[in-house]
Parts: sequence; structure tokens; C-alpha cells
Amino acid sequence: MQTDKERKMADTGPELAHYDERDIVRRVVAGDRSAFETLMRRHNRRLYRLARATLKNDADAQDALQDAYLSAFKAIGGFRGDATLFTWLSRLVLNECFARLRRDARRQNVIPMVDPKTPVDLDALNTRDDSAAPDAAAARAELRALLEQKLDALPAAFRAVFVMRSVEEMSVEETAQCLDISEATVRSRHFRARSLLREALAIDLDMAERDVFEFGGARCDRVVATVLARLADSSDG
Repeated sequence: MQTDKERKMADTGPELAHYDERDIVRRVVAGDRSAFETLMRRHNRRLYRLARATLKNDADAQDALQDAYLSAFKAIGGFRGDATLFTWLSRLVLNECFARLRRDARRQNVIPMVDPKTPVDLDALNTRDDSAAPDAAAARAELRALLEQKLDALPAAFRAVFVMRSVEEMSVEETAQCLDISEATVRSRHFRARSLLREALAIDLDMAERDVFEFGGARCDRVVATVLARLADSSDG
């Protein structure tokens, strides 16, 4: 199992893991590709989630993220630090995502039902230790898939805020900066997103109640076989 130090090095690269944001930016501006690799590894998961929630497609999200990184590499000399590097990168990713949505809409002659100031992301929820029991891992995977399905069904404006606030645990202020909306709007959309998710999940929960504590298949067979074997042993004795 990886240590915290090993995880950090895997995420950021062994040579530059200890560098702070300003150092990384200075090195990238100077043309240091290894520093840019560190930058990408530090922000990949969060930015992918944002792209995925906006575009609702894994391949499109990855393509948009790659294009946004290329734009970032060209434009990073203009980064002044007025906002965090993540906020700056988020805006590039969102701009790329919205450009793709507009192109798709023009091809389909459809007006996209997306507010350019409130996109989303999401990805997958954090997984736990690999040593977890297979049944628990399978249950988490099913729950994650269900939540992702319900998130994809939310309006884009609500998805973005939910992912940033509930999944990435970003502050109201940081979320507002990334999406270029007011803090009051962040709060109201986060509340509405949570309400919509609860309603959607409650419907599925109601439908699943009849199957609670389901017992069948291999477990049923195992119990039956064990009981019969013990009965046979006792008769022989």
C-alpha cells in the first residue's frame, strides 16, 4: 500500500512534489515541461470532474481537458495570481467545454440548455482502501454509479455547484470565483441540487425496499448445503 508521501509523488512527480504554486508557474513560464507535468498531475482529478460533469461523457471530458491544458501552457505567462491557479485552470476548462457544447448545438440546430456561468463536473467519488472486502467495494461501485447517474440528470448549473461544494469540498467563495457567479447563487444552487438528488434517490430507495436483506444465490445454496451436511453427520452418528 502506498504511503502518503508516495501518493503525493505519484500525483505530482518525484522531483517537484515539494514546489509551491508560484514556483511551478515560474518554471512552466520558463519552458520547464516537467513543471507543467506536475501542474497537470496536481489538478487532473478536480479538473476532469468539472469537465465530465459539464459534458456528461468521459471521452469528451478528457479531450476538453487536454485542449484546456494546451491553452494553459500557451497562456500561463499571463497568470498573475489574482485568483488561485486552480480557479484560473477551471475557467479554461469550462471555456473549452462550453465551446464544445456550442459547436454540438450548432451541428444539431439545438440551443444548449446550459448557463455558461454554471457548468459542472463529476466524476467519481473517492474510492477507499484497496484492501476493503469485495462485497463492500462492489456496493460502493453500485452506489457511485447510481449517484453519477442522478448527477448527470441534474441541470448543468446545479451539477457544477454540487460537485465543487460536496465532492471537492471547495468553499462558497472559491466556487463562486470558478463559476463567475455570486456566493448567494452558489448557496441556493447547492441547496437545490441536494434537494433534487435526495428526491431522485428516494424514488429508487422506495423501489428497492421490497428487496432489502435479499438472500439467495450462492449464499442460499451455501446455507442449505451446510445444513444438509450437518443433518447427514448427525444421522450417521
